[in-house]
Amino acid sequence: MIEDLGMDHNNDRNVVVPGDLLSDDPKASGEGTYVKDGKVRSLLYGMASSYKDKVRVIPLAGKYVPAPGDTVIGTVQDIVFSNWIVNINSPYEGLLHISELPRKIEMNEMSKYLRIGSSVMTRVKDVDSTMKVELTMNDRRLGILTRGRVAEISPTRVPRLIGKGGSMINMLKKELNCNLFVGQNGRIWVDGNDDDMDLALKTILIIEKEAHTTGLTDRIMEFLRSEKEARS
Repeated sequence: MIEDLGMDHNNDRNVVVPGDLLSDDPKASGEGTYVKDGKVRSLLYGMASSYKDKVRVIPLAGKYVPAPGDTVIGTVQDIVFSNWIVNINSPYEGLLHISELPRKIEMNEMSKYLRIGSSVMTRVKDVDSTMKVELTMNDRRLGILTRGRVAEISPTRVPRLIGKGGSMINMLKKELNCNLFVGQNGRIWVDGNDDDMDLALKTILIIEKEAHTTGLTDRIMEFLRSEKEARS
């Protein structure tokens, strides 16, 4: 499938740059690739690999690559005709169309409903071959974040923050007196009183820093309990 790359077939991986030819089969186009003139090419600088008859490229820089269904936390950075332009911590901007809100508003109300700088919890509705990213807030679980704080970690650390089967994030929700939401783009929303939010953000940064280490969940549990004992 990916003979064009001269891949090392012992591990079926190779570093590629944008535009590199990955496959002659357009059906093989996967994450981080695009099809041009019937050929699959790399969209990113990253590591190419084959998986289930697909070629994909995982960015080496650890940037978030949007995929349909992802729930993300974004910041409104501009308002254009019928769309808000949303920074989603990615090389690609998100477009939130006025029709993707939970209620109908007029175009002249756009800047009143969502201002530049507003934080929003949204879902990736669609991503096309040119990486045009369409967002939606048309779900009761999504919306404008009017309180709390938003932290940012590397998107590559999100799986460790969530933990196997949700073990880490469930433990944090139990031990911390805060509401927590982890966006797949590496942004985390925390809501609670100031002291609890301070502890939550401190804990999240420790997890990001030590994500590669073993026994992390147990160490975080001990850290939280010692912090809470010190308060009392």
